[in-house]
Amino acid sequence: MMTPVVLGSASSGRLRVLRQAGIEPLVVVSDVDEQALIASLDPETPPEAVVLKLANAKALSVAAQLPPDLAADCVVIGCDSMLYLNGSLRGKPGSVDAARDQWREMAGSVGHLLTGHALLRLKEGVIADTRGETGSTAVHFATPGVRELAAYLATDEPVHVAGAFTLDGYGGWFIDQIEGDPSNVIGISLPLVRRLLESAGLSISDLWQVA
Repeated sequence: MMTPVVLGSASSGRLRVLRQAGIEPLVVVSDVDEQALIASLDPETPPEAVVLKLANAKALSVAAQLPPDLAADCVVIGCDSMLYLNGSLRGKPGSVDAARDQWREMAGSVGHLLTGHALLRLKEGVIADTRGETGSTAVHFATPGVRELAAYLATDEPVHVAGAFTLDGYGGWFIDQIEGDPSNVIGISLPLVRRLLESAGLSISDLWQVA
């Protein structure tokens, strides 16, 4: 019997990546206050650890919400993505002005898209295995013209995504090159999740929903 996969994220990009790779997860959104959690961390916490702690908190939050029949046997995946640029982490800008300022800073530069991945293996209603790892992909940003940047901001896309850009949307036009896993930039690294599943004793092919 196939083990159900629960994705603890509202990200359409993450859902799309998993669906295209043969997994149809149940989506359950966590209730984690990301800003409060970040504020509670030591300022010296490495950026890779920050996103991993956020991903783990999301996975635990989702696991606590699952009904008993699902918690009897499933895998929960929590993720969190942020852009590390010029010594600081950048999440979702939240406003057009903030997205514009960020693009002016990152245009022509290189940042690192960090995605924390937390995987929980639930059996008989308890967490039987916990795995976690942060993926990092170097992103080389182009320099959009004034008109191009204004048009991109008008789409509202950069306001609501980590780092104010996407690889698989309008923002992809302004990414010159990446070094590393492209799915990590979208929000969930397939090779990284495969490794986590293997370490938890699961084969990714057993989770595929092949027609």
